[in-house]
Amino acid sequence: MPRNANSSGRRLPYNGEAMRRRDFFSSSTLAAAAAASAMPQAPAPMGDKPALTITDIKTYLVGSQRSDETRGNSGNISGRSFLYVKILTDQGIEGIGECYSVGPDLATVEVVEDFKSWLVGQDPRNIQYLWDLMYNTTRFPGGSVMNAAISGIEHALWDVAGKAAGLPVWALLGGRVRQKVRVYQSCGGSSPQQAAENALALRERHGYTAFKMSPHNPGDNQMPYNMVTRIAGQRVRAVREAVGPDVDIAVDIHARFFEVQRAIRVAKEIEPYYPFWLEEPIRPENFDVMKKLSDHVDIPLASGECNYTKYEFRDIINIQAVDIVQPDICVCGGIFEMKKIAAMAEAQYMMVAPHNPMSPLATAVNVHFAASTPNFLILEYKAPTDGFYKDVLKEPLMVKDGYVDIPTKPGWGVELNEEAFQYYPPVSWKRSTGFRADGSIAFI
Repeated sequence: MPRNANSSGRRLPYNGEAMRRRDFFSSSTLAAAAAASAMPQAPAPMGDKPALTITDIKTYLVGSQRSDETRGNSGNISGRSFLYVKILTDQGIEGIGECYSVGPDLATVEVVEDFKSWLVGQDPRNIQYLWDLMYNTTRFPGGSVMNAAISGIEHALWDVAGKAAGLPVWALLGGRVRQKVRVYQSCGGSSPQQAAENALALRERHGYTAFKMSPHNPGDNQMPYNMVTRIAGQRVRAVREAVGPDVDIAVDIHARFFEVQRAIRVAKEIEPYYPFWLEEPIRPENFDVMKKLSDHVDIPLASGECNYTKYEFRDIINIQAVDIVQPDICVCGGIFEMKKIAAMAEAQYMMVAPHNPMSPLATAVNVHFAASTPNFLILEYKAPTDGFYKDVLKEPLMVKDGYVDIPTKPGWGVELNEEAFQYYPPVSWKRSTGFRADGSIAFI
């Protein structure tokens, strides 16, 4: 029926002014309703389950060395800090998570505090809704600080959800696809011989079947480039000869090359020793250049620790810039976001080897990811045998014969040892960079 007709269908005289006023008030009412609907509203309760509500979010910034341990040259406690998130609920269920330690960690604390105003009063089990709320209320795509905050909060939400359901988180993510998780550790070493000795000692103690190493010496930015290339080959050869042909050796460049041709030359130098992968040989911003490098190197290329969310990984994966993707669960957006990244990689027949330099809590979160992800390859790991790494969890996940068992308790299956935090005060630390002999920033 036309708008200006009566019930019989006969047209009525058109009163333009009256119609404009009526349309204005009608559209104003609709606009107000639309604006109200745009405000964050909690989704409906989950079936017949009782309501569960976030009441508070706490952060803990903890240093990696005891207050009575060796101090650095500045007189401050050396090492880095670790940032933990704890979500409290009205039913007494608590969840824990870890944010990536990006350097300006107090900034991450403030972002978590800002998100708290959006999250208190919400049901923590509506994880995707709350993730979208955090991600979109910032308006602009976030960098490391924002995504670290989102990731740590997201971990804690999953921990609450698992505990509320009485299930380990991996069971909420589709169940497990493996019985244990393969791990590797970096062997370090300031010389080729020391790197080889460290690898042998770690293998003897923990049964590792894979290691990661740097091919560079300290101060290599001060060296002639041919020397840098030759030493890289010497370091990798020393570790290969020490551990034998059947142990995997990943080589991490730490994004230290600027010129692609230099990265290719070092890759050619270490190719005879069959590296597991070549990690982040150049900075991660330009995916097309990474693809060019991949096409010229006969070593699997790995990268991803400096990339965030499915949106950045989409391009890396679609152009197949790397062979192995390495998202970091503490900064890529959390475990569910990493599952999405892994699913995109799986469609391109690519494996996932999570970047994991953080604490034993991050390791536990990663283990749940690995347990439930078909194209998981191997997890970076540091054995929690002493100091902070031993103390931060009440029962950290231990390695045996190069593998970590999958937790079966509800949530992450681990607990923070908050009593120990008093002995590990946070530190103010800055990421360092080197300089060339001419004073410029030290790309190799």
